[in-house]
Amino acid sequence: MTLNLKIPLCFFDLETTGINITQDRIIEIAVIKVMPNGEVIKKSNVVNPTIPIASESTAIHGISNEDVKDKPTFKEVAKDYARFFEGSDLAGFNILKFDVPMLVEEFLRAGVEFDYSRKKLIDAQKIFHMMEKRTLSAAFKFYCEKDMVDAHSAEADTQATMDVLYAQLKRYENQEVTDGLGKKIGVIKNDMDVLNKLFSSELIDLAGRMTRNNKGEPVFNFGKHKNKPVLEVFKIEPSYYDWMMNGDFPLDTKRRLTEIKLSGLMKK
Repeated sequence: MTLNLKIPLCFFDLETTGINITQDRIIEIAVIKVMPNGEVIKKSNVVNPTIPIASESTAIHGISNEDVKDKPTFKEVAKDYARFFEGSDLAGFNILKFDVPMLVEEFLRAGVEFDYSRKKLIDAQKIFHMMEKRTLSAAFKFYCEKDMVDAHSAEADTQATMDVLYAQLKRYENQEVTDGLGKKIGVIKNDMDVLNKLFSSELIDLAGRMTRNNKGEPVFNFGKHKNKPVLEVFKIEPSYYDWMMNGDFPLDTKRRLTEIKLSGLMKK
């Protein structure tokens, strides 16, 4: 089976110092780029996170502080990876909740523009959970009927994710997808536009601090102003914007917040 691609699709996986998007850092990145003609290009790097790697994280992926001390920082390879991702959609396992937000945060930290909003995001974990209601190792065993070797190495995880998506599309082609209430939300197709729509949500920023209401207005999705329109909050409590901009929120959230504020000023 071949993927029905109009533009390249980059499968990628990250290993990190931890799971806090704003505080932790990438220590390994692996990408498998599948071209529309079927050509496969691989790229990977172990990088120096510039902060200590917790022993708990090393126990999972096996990468220690000693392993990264002489490696380049992500900032040093960021432009190279931005070029590699350019003109491609993104795919991975659990990338919507973790890998994409972490990658975007690192690019912003490095001062490199990476506009994920123009890319389709294909998450094999979402298909797995939608269709079978479970980790990458389990998905690989279920769909590929093989045991994973070197799980939690970015390269092995990336290869396994690609194999899983191929197998998922072969198994579920043309099958309906329903939500928890049995309502049809789409159909599985070997088409990145169709798959992307299954994963799309009303979230505005990757961390999910803002979403849209039934009127399409940006609203806060947390705290004392939850479900209140962002621009309305700024009118009654202007300092809330400054509080968020100075707070421990991801750079992507702050960028989207500023865009919303500026759009409100332009309407006046």
